[in-house]
Amino acid sequence: MDVSTLFSLEGRTALVTGGSRGIGKMIAEGFLRSGASVYITSRKAEECDATAEELSALGTCVSLPGDVSTLDGINDLVARFGEHESTLDVLVNNAGAAWGADFEEFPEAGWDKVMDLNVKTPFFLTQALMPMITARKGDHLGKVINIASIDGLAVNAMETYSYHASKAGLVHLTRRMALRLAGDGVIVSAIAPGAFASKMNRDARDNADALAESIPSGRIGNPEDMAAAAIYLASRAGDYVVGETLVVDGGVVHQPH
Repeated sequence: MDVSTLFSLEGRTALVTGGSRGIGKMIAEGFLRSGASVYITSRKAEECDATAEELSALGTCVSLPGDVSTLDGINDLVARFGEHESTLDVLVNNAGAAWGADFEEFPEAGWDKVMDLNVKTPFFLTQALMPMITARKGDHLGKVINIASIDGLAVNAMETYSYHASKAGLVHLTRRMALRLAGDGVIVSAIAPGAFASKMNRDARDNADALAESIPSGRIGNPEDMAAAAIYLASRAGDYVVGETLVVDGGVVHQPH
């Protein structure tokens, strides 16, 4: 057993959707520090380019902005990624959306936007990239990591109906995809984050100290917590974790409600 290389991503290539900020950026930085070449995508080109330029100080980080909420956007991303690489080792399906509204007023637009990006996109992007993942070089396994949420495992007070449903669906989709793709040498797993500072989780970003009082660990998650979880699943260390969702939340889901 070579523990020194157990968590290494040296020489591997990763694609992180929603990689320009928040959890996606945390994961991208962790992968770079672990030796991977990283491609990030997000809808806002200027933000994606700026993050890639910042992270390039750590290694190869390339911006591929685009909208992966549609099949056309997915196919465009895959084509542009193919201009840089012929294979892919790690795919992180992180791009996501949320929508909150009272039950009586919850709109169809808030349902479709969230379900499309949070459930449909991870499936069809993985499907489109599978030839590149199975064509990877070396004897390591391919990895697909879906970013779910503790809201897919437990219910909170917010009326984010499509978000709760989408993340629960992604957890189960992870299991189904894992069983199908393991035979192809591709391991599918997921991470369910709790409170991490991001544009989507404004409460964690703007009220970290107050929120920490409700978390058993006494704090919100930091970038190292998220990077460590993703590196574990992406590296040799996580090869035998198949279809599981790793909860990274400081103990929130285990609290009595």
